[in-house]
Amino acid sequence: MNKVIKIIAEVILLAAIVGLVYLLYSNIMKPVNFNKEMESRKAVAVQRLKDIRTLQVAYKSVTGKFNSSVDSLKQFYENGQMEIVMQVGSMDDSLAVINTEAIKKANRKLKADQLTAKLQEAYAAGQKVVFSTVTKIPVRDTLFLNRPDFCIDSLKYIPFSGKEPIQMESVTKKVSGVDVPLFEARIPWKSLLKGMDNQLRINLDAEMRDLNRYEGLQVGSITAPNNNAGNWE
Repeated sequence: MNKVIKIIAEVILLAAIVGLVYLLYSNIMKPVNFNKEMESRKAVAVQRLKDIRTLQVAYKSVTGKFNSSVDSLKQFYENGQMEIVMQVGSMDDSLAVINTEAIKKANRKLKADQLTAKLQEAYAAGQKVVFSTVTKIPVRDTLFLNRPDFCIDSLKYIPFSGKEPIQMESVTKKVSGVDVPLFEARIPWKSLLKGMDNQLRINLDAEMRDLNRYEGLQVGSITAPNNNAGNWE
């Protein structure tokens, strides 16, 4: 009987030890797994903010200002046009440079667009020349051509959040007496890390507040010009 009790006690002790080891391992691995998943989600979110920045910069090049609506950026991408400067010939080609200067000298009274037309005629006739032309092409035929994974319909949503919208604002501020367009787009950790360990996420937010930093990912700033930088850079 004593032997049976001893065996039962040993089994219970072994189970307790295994449980304790598992609990310790779980507590150690919890923040490790949290950080691993956070970095994975962060990479997706950073790319989305970079895509927004690319569209914002393109939009500003056409309109002179930024936009506060991702839906408007989507329309710009799908229906807008951008001016592209294309150069024909090379300044390293001495013959092309000589021919170009000769045509310019012979037509110095012409307006810029008329002179360009003359150079285009010379080029069409087989003569080596150097000139630049400005042409309009659809935005969607210009941006993200090397990104087969780019999806304009996903741009407005925070990844892993259940389609919560990305927070975005744009303003124009006086900086040294000059009107400066600014924008910022934000993805809070609370939304990006939805479904993950809530206490660890709360701790992360508290850490960011202690460092006087935004509790998430952000690109651009409506407070002061920052060259549209992201806070991960």
